[in-house]
Amino acid sequence: MPLFTTSAGWVTEEHQMFAEMADRFMKDELVPNLDRWNENGVVDRDMWHKAGDMGLMAGAIPEAYGGVGGGIGFDAVTLYTQASHGDSGWGYAIQTIVVHYINTYGSEDQKQKWLPRLASGEMVGALAMTEPGTGSDVQSIRTTADRDGNSYRLNGSKIFITNGQSADLILVACKTDKSQGSKGVSLIAVETEGAEGFRKGRNLKKLGMKANDTAELFFEDVKVPMTNLLGAEEGQGFYQMMKQLPWERLTIGIGALGAIDFAIAETVKYTQERKAFGQRVMDFQNTRFKLAECKTKAEVLRSFVNDCIARLEAGTLDAATASMVKYWGSEVQNEVMHECLQLFGGYGFMMEYPIARLYADARVQMIYGGTNEIMKELIARSLDT
Repeated sequence: MPLFTTSAGWVTEEHQMFAEMADRFMKDELVPNLDRWNENGVVDRDMWHKAGDMGLMAGAIPEAYGGVGGGIGFDAVTLYTQASHGDSGWGYAIQTIVVHYINTYGSEDQKQKWLPRLASGEMVGALAMTEPGTGSDVQSIRTTADRDGNSYRLNGSKIFITNGQSADLILVACKTDKSQGSKGVSLIAVETEGAEGFRKGRNLKKLGMKANDTAELFFEDVKVPMTNLLGAEEGQGFYQMMKQLPWERLTIGIGALGAIDFAIAETVKYTQERKAFGQRVMDFQNTRFKLAECKTKAEVLRSFVNDCIARLEAGTLDAATASMVKYWGSEVQNEVMHECLQLFGGYGFMMEYPIARLYADARVQMIYGGTNEIMKELIARSLDT
């Protein structure tokens, strides 16, 4: 059962048509390249251009800026479809987050300049929040932006930045006023081409998500026009991040559901074909019960994810609920990957089987976007009022 069913209140006929197009695209352009991308540690730039040509990254971008003009549900469809084909390497999730920051807080000039290029794949976006000493604590960032005439001078470093090697446009969380704590945080957009003092570090070697280029970024007196500040004035960055985090966390829940659906389908197929002790692995009661548990967890998560998408479309998805879908989705994803890999036996430990890759890819879902421990704290705060 796909994410986008007619029973989901947010789904329209346009979403279903968009989903069919996305499904064909993933089968033709994504699936055949997965092994090579994982081997190379980066997704081909051509993938971004082809996705742009198909309009897959433009669903929620207004028509005035080169988009389809639909709601955020179109981005949800693209995210789910990618994950349901067994991939977490293509960094579209970050691209859509960057798009929504600019669409929500950008000036008219910023929207005209960047949104069409992000929709077409000409530009790849990245979000640079995490620093070596901060992790989930975005209030404690040390990267600074000091005024220098009509420009800022950016200094600092970021780590674990998704799309870090490919990015042409990076939203950098920095301190424009070091004395103001969270109220001194701003978001400044950096166009990487020709940016003196900007440097991309090595492509980080990770446990999973190997096809996604994840990098360290360094800013040494990088000169950025003051017009690249996101928002009408300095000091709005922390507020902007808090308002956009529900979508970021929901993208993790959507990706978890897609990966779960793919893993269950692959495991069912394998256990139907594989024989042990003279019968199909599927015929063992333990196999059937484990798969029944996994499928039930998937359907419960599906209902929750669909409800959160509907709430986000209506503007009512609160931070606590978004934290729940991120926490619960990533926990269930890891539980399902564990059970499915076990049913593959020794072959589940071999990287030639997708389940091994999905198992490794799933682990970070409980860490990025705010660790699940932070999610629990945020949920608990909503109860202690």
